[in-house]
Amino acid sequence: MAEIVLQDNDFLVSETDKSGKIRFANEDFCRVAGYKNEELVGKAHNIVRHPDMPKAAFKDLWDTISQGKVWTGYVKNKCKNPSDFYWVYATVYPILGCDGKDGGYLSCRRKANREEIAAAEALYKTLK
Repeated sequence: MAEIVLQDNDFLVSETDKSGKIRFANEDFCRVAGYKNEELVGKAHNIVRHPDMPKAAFKDLWDTISQGKVWTGYVKNKCKNPSDFYWVYATVYPILGCDGKDGGYLSCRRKANREEIAAAEALYKTLK
């Protein structure tokens, strides 16, 4: 497995509908994850979900954002190349959709540092 380490100025952004289907993915997200934009738009955001991530983390995320609250946390994602992965600090916001109608979610992600990743890994080992 090869870790893709984000650059200090990388800022990964995506927007999904309420069911988690990607409506928008910025250039940094596409580049780091190894996808072209057209490969992501219309797909479920869990296309980048890494199997090491505990289900409890995503349950907490969905429970939080479905109540209209902002969620933050550390996430290990997989890349298109199945042996590659990357860590991010994510903030997910409930929003009005880009179509001005149904709601969705905006996810903004930045580089996580080594200490943050180590703490997240230790916590995630205690979750299912």
